[in-house]
Amino acid sequence: MYQFTEDCLTGIREIDEQHEKLFGLINDTLDLLHNEALDDKYYQVHQILEQLKEYADVHFASEEAHMAALNDPELELQKKQHLSFREKINSLDFSNMDEIKGQQETLDELMRYLTRWLYHHILSSDIMIGKMPPVEKWRERVNPCAFSEQYMTGIPLIDGEHKTLFEIIGRANELVKEELLHDKYDEIVAILNELTDYTKEHFQDEEKYMENIHYPGLHAQRIAHQAFVSKLEEIDLEQVDDHQQEYLEELMEFLFGWLSNHILKSDKLIGE
Repeated sequence: MYQFTEDCLTGIREIDEQHEKLFGLINDTLDLLHNEALDDKYYQVHQILEQLKEYADVHFASEEAHMAALNDPELELQKKQHLSFREKINSLDFSNMDEIKGQQETLDELMRYLTRWLYHHILSSDIMIGKMPPVEKWRERVNPCAFSEQYMTGIPLIDGEHKTLFEIIGRANELVKEELLHDKYDEIVAILNELTDYTKEHFQDEEKYMENIHYPGLHAQRIAHQAFVSKLEEIDLEQVDDHQQEYLEELMEFLFGWLSNHILKSDKLIGE
């Protein structure tokens, strides 16, 4: 069973309620996939797919409207991801659904896609809705990437590595403010590579620590970590080169927004 935990909360009631409904649909899919007592599942599979299409229409419209009202910089990316979800659900093959084997294959494919979508999309994109400050506010801060006491978990290993992550992001912020450097592509790529490598190392250390203390939230943490790393690895460098300054500003908002939010909402619970 997939549980709707605090890690999945955006803090926006309407969106959170819709996400919780998606968790229910995924659990229904999982139950149906493993239901050996039911031979012919055609009707149930068809019903789940129809519910997913209805969910997508209602939820995506609501989410995009909310993001538009906030002038959220991730809106266009969200629209592309939402379109991809619709296309995937519509592309599932009904031609072999009359056969039991075909029904199981469709359910298995659907289950794998939904679980990946659930965590990668919600934990790497939706959770940041409304949490990224406007660029203007970033520029007003003297040192927006300072690692302050509010981010301390009380665990020396984790706090030390978080401080290093803040320092890497701080260098990205300095690059944003560098007005005399017009071509920043090489510097951007270098920072992204360093951030990706160090983030992977940090997440491994953090997960190992959680394993050693038998932390009950390890599974949710691991999935959130995977989602963040995937987002870093999927960055389109060609798009970065075409719009360097704009991309850097959006990257800064996302990186600091995700990391600070994750530490305050998830990592501090490890220390507690």
